[in-house]
Amino acid sequence: MKISYKWLKEYVDFDLTPQETADALTSTGLEVDALEEVQAIKGGLKGLYVGKVLTCEMHPNSDHLHITTVDLGKGEPQQIVCGAPNVAAGQKVIVADLGCVLYDGDKEFTIKKSKLRGVESYGMICAEDEIGVGTDHAGIIVLPDDAVVGTPAAEYYHLESDWVIDIDITANRADALSHYGVARDLYAWLVQRGYKTSLHRPDCSRFHVDNNDLPIEVDIENHEACKRYACLSITDCDVKESPKWLQDKLTVIGLRPINNIVDITNYIMMAYGQPMHCFDADMVKGHKIVVRTQPEGTEFITLDGQKHILGEHDLSICNAEEPMCIAGVFGGKGSGTYETTKNVVLESAYFHPTWIRKSARRHGLSTDASFRFERGIDPNGTIYALKQAAILCQELAGGKVSMQINDVYPDPLPDFKVNLKYEYCDRLIGKQLGHETIKSIVKSLEMRIDHEDEEGLELTVPAYRVDVQRPCDVVEDILRIYGYNNVEIPTQLKSSLTVAGEEDKDHRLENIVSEQLVGCGFNEILNNSLTKTSYYQPNELNTYPWEKTVKIMNPLSSDLGVMRQTLLFGGLESLSRNVNRKAKNLRFFEVGNVYSYAAEKNTPEAPIKAYSQDYHLALWLTGKFVEGSWAHADEDTSVFQLKAYVYNILKRAGVAPHMLVEAHSENNIFSEGIALNNRAGKTLVNYGKLSHKVLAPQGIDQDVFYAEFDWTGILKAIKKNKVEFKELSKYPSVSRDLALLVDDNVEFAQIEQIAYQSEKKLLKRVELFDVYQGKNLPNGKKSYAVNFILEDEEKTLNDKQIDAIMKKLIHNLTTKLGAELR
Repeated sequence: MKISYKWLKEYVDFDLTPQETADALTSTGLEVDALEEVQAIKGGLKGLYVGKVLTCEMHPNSDHLHITTVDLGKGEPQQIVCGAPNVAAGQKVIVADLGCVLYDGDKEFTIKKSKLRGVESYGMICAEDEIGVGTDHAGIIVLPDDAVVGTPAAEYYHLESDWVIDIDITANRADALSHYGVARDLYAWLVQRGYKTSLHRPDCSRFHVDNNDLPIEVDIENHEACKRYACLSITDCDVKESPKWLQDKLTVIGLRPINNIVDITNYIMMAYGQPMHCFDADMVKGHKIVVRTQPEGTEFITLDGQKHILGEHDLSICNAEEPMCIAGVFGGKGSGTYETTKNVVLESAYFHPTWIRKSARRHGLSTDASFRFERGIDPNGTIYALKQAAILCQELAGGKVSMQINDVYPDPLPDFKVNLKYEYCDRLIGKQLGHETIKSIVKSLEMRIDHEDEEGLELTVPAYRVDVQRPCDVVEDILRIYGYNNVEIPTQLKSSLTVAGEEDKDHRLENIVSEQLVGCGFNEILNNSLTKTSYYQPNELNTYPWEKTVKIMNPLSSDLGVMRQTLLFGGLESLSRNVNRKAKNLRFFEVGNVYSYAAEKNTPEAPIKAYSQDYHLALWLTGKFVEGSWAHADEDTSVFQLKAYVYNILKRAGVAPHMLVEAHSENNIFSEGIALNNRAGKTLVNYGKLSHKVLAPQGIDQDVFYAEFDWTGILKAIKKNKVEFKELSKYPSVSRDLALLVDDNVEFAQIEQIAYQSEKKLLKRVELFDVYQGKNLPNGKKSYAVNFILEDEEKTLNDKQIDAIMKKLIHNLTTKLGAELR
C-alpha cells in the first residue's frame, strides 16, 4: 500500500519528517517497507538559478546565436552563448549552471563548458520545456523584474518533493487500506505522545441534488453476498483529462490517470478506502440495477477483453437484461466511462468479503477493489464516499446530480460490542498502563465507551474494524499505539517445567538419526508434499496406485495436483537437478509426511477416516562411493553400502535384528529390492536398486540405490523398548563355521531365520562370509560359508553344549532347506 506523505497531511495535522512518520507508522503495526522521495519535476530543478542578462550581443560567426553575460549572484558574471530569439539585456531568466543535469524523457545530459562557433559558453539559458515547468520552446523563460538574482529555481517555483511511504498491510488491517485509514492510526499515535493534532476530512455540506432527470432503481436479490448497495446518477458530464492536482495524487502512488470520472473513483478509494465503480448510464438498460448471481455457464467479457464463465457463486451487477460487472472485482466490456460518455451512474456498495475473495480467486482476477472488499471495508462509509465523488464530478466534470441517493441497506451491520477488563489488559500486556491511558487510547481509535466501572470498560468498536471483536483484539490495539518498545523487559523469568512427551522423544530420535546420516556424508533435502499428477496416474507402480492418491480439488497446476504417496519422486527430482549440473556423487536423505486414500473407509459419517498420513524416512545413494582417494581405489556405490546405512539406522532406533524378517520386495520401483518386515508381516523398510523405468523419466542414466523407512511404524515398534544397562560378558564367545551346499533359490535370509529359530538364547550372530558357484559344484547348487557366534553370558560353554547346538542347526538346515555339508 503506497501512501503519499503530503496527501496524509490533508487528514491529520503533524510536523514529523517523512522518516519520523515512517517510524511512527511502523511502531503502530503498519510496517513501512520503503520510503522514497518523489520529485514533482525530474531532477528537482537542482543546479538551476534565477539570473540577470547584463549584456547581449550577436555572435560574430552566426546569424542567430547571441553572446551574453549573465549575473547568477555568485560574483563574476558568466559568459553564455544563447540561441533563443527573445533573449535581451536586462531580462531575468532561468540559467542552468555548470554541472546541472537536464532531462529529456529518459535521456539526461549535463551542462559543461563548451565552445559554440569558437566562443566559450559557461552555462545555458533555459526554455520551459527544457527544465520541465511547461511545454513552450519558442524562446527562453523571461521572469518578472521582481525575481531575485541567485534564487534557486526550485525555490522560485515553490517546488516541493513528496515522499511515498510503502506500507506492508497485514491481512487483518483492512481499515488501513486508505490514506484516511492510515491517518487514524497516526492520529492516535500522536495523541498518545502529547502532540497537538487533529483528525479531519472534508464534510459533505456541498453535496446537493440538481434534478431528478435520471432515477435508477436498485434491486438486491442476494442479500447474503450484498449487504448494502447505493448509487447515484450524474448527467451532462464532460469526460476529459483530470486536472493536474488529481493526476499528481494518483501518479505519486503508482496509479495511471485515465479520465476525470474514473480518476475520481480511484481517488475516493485511495483516500477513504471505499472502492467505487462508474457505469455509463446508457449501459444501465431499463434504468435498473439488479444485484444477483448468474446461471451456471454464463459468458461474460470483462473490460480487458477476457472471457469469463460465471456461475451461481459469482455475484454480478446487472441491468434489467444482462450482467455489467463482476461485483467488487472487475467491470464488463463497454460498461465503463469513455470520452463519449455524458451520463454516469456511481456505485458505492458493501459486499460480503468471502464472496468477493472466492470470485477473484476463481477467475484469477486481483484488483485494488477486490483487495479491499475481500478483507472487509467500512459498511457505514458508502454514502460519505458517494457524496464526495458526486461533489468532485460536479466540480471537475460539470455534471449534475440527477437523482436522490438510492441506498438499499435492509439489514444494517452492527458495531462490535467488547467488554474489556483492566486486569485482563494489564496481565496480557505485562505492564499496568493505567486506566486513563487505556481510555485515552481507545477513544483516539474511535471506540466509544458505553459504560465504565472500577473493573473495566464496555466498548463499542466501529464496524470498519473487522479485526477488533474480542478483548484480546482491543488489547493488541492499545499496545500497538502505546508502543511495544515502551513495555520494559522484566528482570524475572517465570516458567513451569514440563515432562517430555512421546512427541518430544520421537523428535529427539529423528534428530539423532539425522545427525548420524550427516556424519556419514549425507545431505538433507526437503521437497513439497504437493507433487506431479503424472507420477501416480495409471502406471505400472503397484505400490502407489492412482486410486490411493489424495487429489487436490482445485490444483494450481498438474505439477501440484496430488499429495505424495512416497518420498521417492521428490528426491529423484533433486538427484536429477544435481546430476545434470555435474554433481554425480550424491547421498541424500529426507524425513517427511506421505499421504494415501482408502475409498473403502469413506463413510458419510466419518469421511476423514479414508485419509491417512504417515511419517517416512528416505535415503538416496548414487555415483561413486570412493573417488580420487590416494589410499583407496575408486569404488562405485552399491546396494551393500545402502544396506549398512539401513541397518545402522535401525540399530540406532532400537530395532533388534530378531525383530526383522527379510524378504523380496514386491515394490516394482526396484530392479532388485529387499523388504524388512516385522514379525507380524508389516513392512518397515524397502531398499534396493531402482529400476530403469523409474529413473528414465527423470533423465538419470546412472544407478540409484534407494531406501524408504516407515518411520511411523518403526516408532510404534520401539515404543515399548526399554533402555537397560547390560554388562559386557565375562565369558568367551565361540565361533563355528559351516560350508553349506544349497539350491540356487535358497537365500541367506532363510538360513539366518532357521538358525535363530533353532537356538534363541545362545546364538548371538549369524554372518555370511563367502558365496561360491561354479566348478566342482553340481548344477543348480551354490555354496554358502556361514559363521555362527555362540555365547553364554553366565558361564563358559563346553564342547558338549557347542556340539549339541551345531548338530541341531545342521539337522534343521538339512531337513528344511536340503542343505549339505561340504
